[in-house]
Amino acid sequence: MINYIIRRLFYAVPLLIAVNVLTFTLFFVVNSPDDMARMQLGQKHVTEKAIQNWKKQHGYDKPLLWNANVDGSDKITETIFYSKSVGLMLFRFGISDSGRNISADIGERAVPSLALALPTLLVGLVVNICAAFVMVLFRRRTFEQIGIILCVMLMSISSLFYIISGQFLVAKVLKLVPISGYDDGFAMIKFLVLPVVIGVLTGIGSGVRWYQTLFLEEAEKDYVRTARAKGLSETQTLFRHVLPNAMIPILTGVVVILPLLFMGSLIMESFFSIPGLGSYTIDAINSQDFAIVRAMVFLGSVLYIFGLLLTDISYTIVDPRVRLT
Repeated sequence: MINYIIRRLFYAVPLLIAVNVLTFTLFFVVNSPDDMARMQLGQKHVTEKAIQNWKKQHGYDKPLLWNANVDGSDKITETIFYSKSVGLMLFRFGISDSGRNISADIGERAVPSLALALPTLLVGLVVNICAAFVMVLFRRRTFEQIGIILCVMLMSISSLFYIISGQFLVAKVLKLVPISGYDDGFAMIKFLVLPVVIGVLTGIGSGVRWYQTLFLEEAEKDYVRTARAKGLSETQTLFRHVLPNAMIPILTGVVVILPLLFMGSLIMESFFSIPGLGSYTIDAINSQDFAIVRAMVFLGSVLYIFGLLLTDISYTIVDPRVRLT
């Protein structure tokens, strides 16, 4: 197991390097530092002196990859690539273009993102699996057809409709919870109830249909029919045989999502004014703070690769075939 994990970690290193190089190319080759300065200062009536001053203040006045004006190792270290991209590999995110400490902002905003995303994931997982189990239990009946129609209807409605309708009905008309905002401690619960409910509701349609497909595929296999022939009830068959054998695709979907919980929900946090990493990224894009956007892209890549590693490890736990291999 240890050798397997170490090997997978070594596979992740070249992936992160490739993502870092690609991100650098997109930000500094396609979009030059002069373009960044003009977007920050305004497209019109920007003097060349103002552009040079902005680049010098933010460390964009150096060559991109190779500095021929210095000697020794400074030819590499005194470049934009080394100062802006190499540090990301060591999780040194540096200072944003607006002068804020990016690492401190990420640490502060990760808590609200987790407070919103974790309950949404757990509650949604329980609701989706239970609803899918009930639909499989009553398959080929009217109840299943009604459930499928409801799921398709929920999938067909945009998440923005749920957000705007929920804010209007629950927060503005009924005034059960605040329409937006955030607070620390237990006071955060009243601000998170509505977005968590909406987050669960928007995922019910696709989630139930996906789990139902997994369970139906297992429920029609030979070993399940053998279990029924031995006298097991349908409920016992589902819980003892179908659910354990459907764990691999379930883990694939769940474990990969776990690291991405830290990244927050872009739409939900923006609409409900939750100061998480999702709204942090949106604000950085709107203000054209390229340092923050670059850091969040790299952090998202790291978390996604970490999620794939967790998925591989979870396979070895639930599937003896992978462990033996």
